[in-house]
Amino acid sequence: MSIKLNKMENQVSTWTNRTRKNTVQLASWTGAWVVTMAIAAFSPKFIGADSTLLFTLTILVNLVAGIGMIIANIKYIRALDEMQKKIQLEAMGIALGVGIVGGLSYSLLDTTNLIAGDAEISGLVILISLSYLTAIMVGHFRYQ
Repeated sequence: MSIKLNKMENQVSTWTNRTRKNTVQLASWTGAWVVTMAIAAFSPKFIGADSTLLFTLTILVNLVAGIGMIIANIKYIRALDEMQKKIQLEAMGIALGVGIVGGLSYSLLDTTNLIAGDAEISGLVILISLSYLTAIMVGHFRYQ
């Protein structure tokens, strides 16, 4: 009985360590993507509009970091248990729906001039991010 218990404890410890490692990798790639996005977005203001090659390189580096983030996210999700995968799937579905419905409504408000400014993608990204974060928190609360 003790051997079985030790084996189960080792499996849980291995799973916990793998999840922790995947979480750190996902956070690192996400951080790299955010930093490279900021560099790509703000470098024209600080460097000047003459550096087309530099701007192209910063965008390509951002693209590579984004691909790394996507791959890390897939690896992270594959290592989750069934309940965590269910929470992630529901949260992603909600964020996708909010993004499509909210984004298209936001765009319609802009094209019909019902809002004063232009519809900016940053507003949509914030909406999707907040809906995803909220859905994750609600999912964890609901399944505990």
